[in-house]
Amino acid sequence: MKTTYTDTRQHLLEIGHQIMAAKGFSGVGLNEILRTAGVPKGSFYHYFASKELYGQAVLEAYFSTYLDAQKLRFNDSRTPAAERLLGYWQQWLLCNSSASDDQKCLVVKLSAEVADLSEAMRLTLRDGTDKVIAQLADCIRAGQVDGSLTVTDATATAVMLYQLWLGASLLAKLHRNSLPMEQAMQMTRKVLLN
Repeated sequence: MKTTYTDTRQHLLEIGHQIMAAKGFSGVGLNEILRTAGVPKGSFYHYFASKELYGQAVLEAYFSTYLDAQKLRFNDSRTPAAERLLGYWQQWLLCNSSASDDQKCLVVKLSAEVADLSEAMRLTLRDGTDKVIAQLADCIRAGQVDGSLTVTDATATAVMLYQLWLGASLLAKLHRNSLPMEQAMQMTRKVLLN
C-alpha cells in the first residue's frame, strides 16, 4: 500500500534531515533518499534541480524550524534571560551528547563535510549560524536589561559561546562521551554568571 503525503516537498526535506543527520551529505545517495521517502525520481526533480540544491533546501528548512523554536525560547520575557540561555545550552547538551552517530544538529554534522563541496550549502550554513548567534546576542542583551546578566559585549559573548559549543559537540562525537559538552556547560555558566 502506497502512502501519500500532503506535501511531498516537505516530506522529502524531513527524510533528508533524518538521513543526513545519520550519514552526512556525501554518505547518502539520491536512490536511498527516494526509497526511504517512497517518492519517484520525477517527483524529486520537480522540487529540486540537483542533490546539492536539495541539501541546501534541507539546511534552509532545518534553520527555519530551529530559529523559530529558539525565538519562542529567547523571547519568553516571563523568565530571566540568563535562565533562557542556560536552558538553551542545557537542551543542546541533552540532545547532542549521545554516543550515537545520529546528530540532531545539522551544523555539527555537515559543516566540515560540505564547506569544501558545495558553496550553496556552505553559505546556507554560514548564514544560518549567523542568525543563531544573533538570537543568542539578543537574548544576552535582554539579560543585560533585566539584570540577570552582567556580560558587557553581547555579540562577542554569543560568538564565543556558539564556537565553544560547536567545538564541544565535535569533541563529544570523537570521544563518544558527553564530557566535552559538560565542560562547555561549566564554562558557559562561568561566562554568563560571573
